[in-house]
Amino acid sequence: MKNKLLQLGRAVPLPRSPDDAKLDAVANPHRNADYLVRFTAPEFTCLCPITGQPDFAHFVVDYVPAKSILESKSLKLFLASFRNHCAFHEDCTVLIGKRIVQVIKPKFLRIAGFWFPRGGIAIDVFWQTGKVPTTVALPEPGVSPYRGRGEDRSIAVRSRP
Repeated sequence: MKNKLLQLGRAVPLPRSPDDAKLDAVANPHRNADYLVRFTAPEFTCLCPITGQPDFAHFVVDYVPAKSILESKSLKLFLASFRNHCAFHEDCTVLIGKRIVQVIKPKFLRIAGFWFPRGGIAIDVFWQTGKVPTTVALPEPGVSPYRGRGEDRSIAVRSRP
């Protein structure tokens, strides 16, 4: 049976702001098992509250569900609602984490926000709540700290003879 209240499976306009966005929870199909869910959003954008210029981030959200899981289309719409939202990096990162927790009440949630540099400084913001069950492996977020363009040190550079 399809839940008509979900945004999944129907046309939904992009929310005008994070306050207007709705996150959808669905029943956890494996409530008797602890497992980790990871969402990765490498193309997040919002606006600087001072200059109005765009800020970009790569988010990794890890959570251990309890009764509910987060429906991914609603997460996409929620994250896209920040495109015209003015806020500091720390505010966006923590707000996203807290909204997810409010909706699904997970056993554990960690959000890692890897923000691209502005003014020569990259800012990484991490927020978490709850405890990771001992039966669940929590991998590293998997996003390297910003090292600048062209600084891939894994590639050996040869000079011409």
